[in-house]
Amino acid sequence: MPKGDAFACARIAGIMAAKKTAELIPLCHPLGLDAVDVRFELDEATHSVRVEAEASLVAKTGVEMEAMTAASVAALTLYDMCKAVQKDIVIESVRLLYKAGGKSGEFRAK
Repeated sequence: MPKGDAFACARIAGIMAAKKTAELIPLCHPLGLDAVDVRFELDEATHSVRVEAEASLVAKTGVEMEAMTAASVAALTLYDMCKAVQKDIVIESVRLLYKAGGKSGEFRAK
């Protein structure tokens, strides 16, 4: 890409975003994250990229907002890195896939 390695840049942006979630989303508690991971799955047949983010910590609260913020900002970064080459990029379907712990317990998307 003209701007550089889009996946590497998007991974870093996603991790940074997870750490800043409390500053971006009103009433979201600041958390000391233990780990954040951002992964990409390229599907060349459909010309699409699946972005998945995972966040974890040992506490009494969930970290789904941090993970979804990481995935969203990573997707936006991919858009920014690739828009010079392709303008009709679509970002869609941000959702929680899995959550364990916190007050609400375990959740797995169907």
